[in-house]
Amino acid sequence: MAAAERDRRTATTRTTSTVLNAGISDVDLGGVPVTTWTYNGELPGTEIRIKRGDALRARLSNGLPQPTTVHWHGLALRNDMDGVPVLTQPEVAPGAEFIYEFVAPDAGTHWFHPHVGAQLDRGLYAPLIVEDPADGADYDSELVVVLDDWLDGLDRDPDTALANLKKNGMVMGDRSAPHMAGMPGMDHGPVDGDTGMGMPQSALLGGDAGDVVYPHVLVNGRISSAPRSVNAKPGQRIRLRLINAASDTAFRVGVPGIPLRVTHTDGFPVVPKQADTVLLGMGERLDAVITVPDRTVPVLALAEGRGSYAQLLIRSGRESDPTASDAAAQQLAALPALATGDLRATEEVSLPKRSPDVTHNLVLEGPGAKYEWTINGKAYRPDDGLPIRAEQRVRLRFENKSTMFHPMHVHGHTFQLIGPNGRGPRKDTAIVLPGKTLEVDFDANNPGQWLTHCHNVYHGEAGMMTVLSYVE
Repeated sequence: MAAAERDRRTATTRTTSTVLNAGISDVDLGGVPVTTWTYNGELPGTEIRIKRGDALRARLSNGLPQPTTVHWHGLALRNDMDGVPVLTQPEVAPGAEFIYEFVAPDAGTHWFHPHVGAQLDRGLYAPLIVEDPADGADYDSELVVVLDDWLDGLDRDPDTALANLKKNGMVMGDRSAPHMAGMPGMDHGPVDGDTGMGMPQSALLGGDAGDVVYPHVLVNGRISSAPRSVNAKPGQRIRLRLINAASDTAFRVGVPGIPLRVTHTDGFPVVPKQADTVLLGMGERLDAVITVPDRTVPVLALAEGRGSYAQLLIRSGRESDPTASDAAAQQLAALPALATGDLRATEEVSLPKRSPDVTHNLVLEGPGAKYEWTINGKAYRPDDGLPIRAEQRVRLRFENKSTMFHPMHVHGHTFQLIGPNGRGPRKDTAIVLPGKTLEVDFDANNPGQWLTHCHNVYHGEAGMMTVLSYVE
């Protein structure tokens, strides 16, 4: 572990220092006041931006009533800085501090969040942008867009939602949630029913679209009726850095009438591809360049299968009334969506062709009678994992035997999707659809104990996690 970190450092490695005060804050979602947990009182937390190869030193001060940690999602960092309780570090107790310090070896759109219980489903998340000095030739400016689903501080909190799921199981669904009206004209399945069909549904996601009903969805901390806005000029090329920080919601994102030129996913470049909309599972990121028209346009984030949306406005040239975006959202929902698995990595970031030295099957199942989600028939235990060895080419074969999609995330490494159309994108999080199998390869080049789990927070906390364990 220490040797791997030394290899990441160079004579030019610079260190950026920051402080993360995790605490209870009053936040305005846009006319909807809530009390939640945040970093430094902001929602999302203040963006951290460093350059590839630089080090980050972050002092976490825990002002919460629970222990917490910070996980740096998407970074192949040193294992003892990965933020997984018990597995890589002790929990940071209320009133205590912990210093995270590591080198960021790969550029890209990343983010950070806690890895204790369902804390992510509060306001504890923020972007981490690792810049590539070579970027910028094909765009003029950047815009970070963070997507989220929201319930904390309203009718219940995430701990209550998780307890209800475990108490009632999926036959009853998340019974503490209020009924919600769908957006006019959009597909919105029944909610909180007394049968297995009681939760949101999506053909794009292969069936169940979520387990928890949310009063709101957000873009950069705001509901759709009170969106944030940025000013731009007609013809300006903006790189959108999209981050799905939600706990239970996939988003379909697009700009009505403006094509997206997709350039990266999970931080790694792809062969550019044009799309009307893109689908992002929880934990996934995607970068796309748009050209600003001479009118105000919304960046729309449709909560897939839920009949709701949030937005961010790009104001340019002629003004209009983009806040009344129901019609635009309905039109966007009817367009095909590009899934990140349909992309192809550029040659320079593709893994060298090589047969796997070891293949691990990960069978995804659930929910059980009391909302148990499992991998290979077992719920998570930090001391029970899948053995790998340094320098191996490892293949993970995710087989989804459940009726819900699972965005599977591997800590400490990036993998490459293997599919019928050849070698896919480099990623760290990828959707496995119901009844489908997804194969990914990675090189075992970062020693340690690495969590692998579903990034639906409720699935993970109900057991759908395992460990990739380096052995001698």
